[in-house]
Amino acid sequence: MKAKLSIGSWAYIFNQENPTNDFHVILHKLHDLGYDGVELGGFNPHPGPDTCDTRAKRDSLRKDVKDHGLSFSALAADLWSQKLLTVEDSGPYIAAFTKNLFFAEDLGIDCIRVDTVEPITVIQKGQVDSKTAFDRAVKAFDLCSKLAANRGIRICWEFEPGFPINKPSEIIALVDAVRERGNPNFGVLYDTCHAHMCAAIGANQIGEKEILPGGAMELLEKLKGKITHVHLIDSDGSLNEHNTSTHNPFGTGKLDFDKLIPAIQKAGVPSDWWCVDLCFWPHAWDVTADSKKFLDKMRTKYAAA
Repeated sequence: MKAKLSIGSWAYIFNQENPTNDFHVILHKLHDLGYDGVELGGFNPHPGPDTCDTRAKRDSLRKDVKDHGLSFSALAADLWSQKLLTVEDSGPYIAAFTKNLFFAEDLGIDCIRVDTVEPITVIQKGQVDSKTAFDRAVKAFDLCSKLAANRGIRICWEFEPGFPINKPSEIIALVDAVRERGNPNFGVLYDTCHAHMCAAIGANQIGEKEILPGGAMELLEKLKGKITHVHLIDSDGSLNEHNTSTHNPFGTGKLDFDKLIPAIQKAGVPSDWWCVDLCFWPHAWDVTADSKKFLDKMRTKYAAA
């Protein structure tokens, strides 16, 4: 399967000395650099369900992306004002998700990124126990998946060390639990740097560390057939100031993409998008062109047809 390259729009607003608030500017630059698509971070100041709140506005946004020769690879839904793990009622979370679901459908986006929204500290500080947090996540993701399935949309859950449910066995157990409830459209977002931090480093894990000898590659093998979207970026094995994986530009970390990319191509991912994730990397524009050049080489070697 030939790969298509996109990049997350959030890279240009988070941790940037001069954020690119105008989404049109991002589209123009990505077009000039030869990217195939953009992954929409649906939160201010970029378009989201609240600011892009009419069908006319959404049609205009969709046309703008198409006119730049681009497509949407996925939507990163803004759910972070909600709670999921420390509350019994997930209704507000589901309502916020549903609003993003309609937004994605109107834009022709077929994949939505979710996470557990509350940080690992809620378990570390005893606000909720691990089992309760797990059960609440499964319940909410089950309903989100069923709502999305009715519209032909996949859900990708991004596990990472800054959130609970970050041990390899927990990650696998959660995706299995949700899919066992009849949700084949639910799976993980396999982000290469998060996979390394969770499987090889065991960052922020509660209790005894659980590390896989094969690191990110072994976790990838265990998640084969359960991955619904892919983010690519390097990792130096560190956490950033936000207590999650440092998203190092390609070639500045420890990951072997000549091994990871072929394995990802064989992992049964129901999408041909490779999304670059430069989240929180300062001066993201400075490495955007080089990121594409790096993945162009990978694409030529492993995903040209």
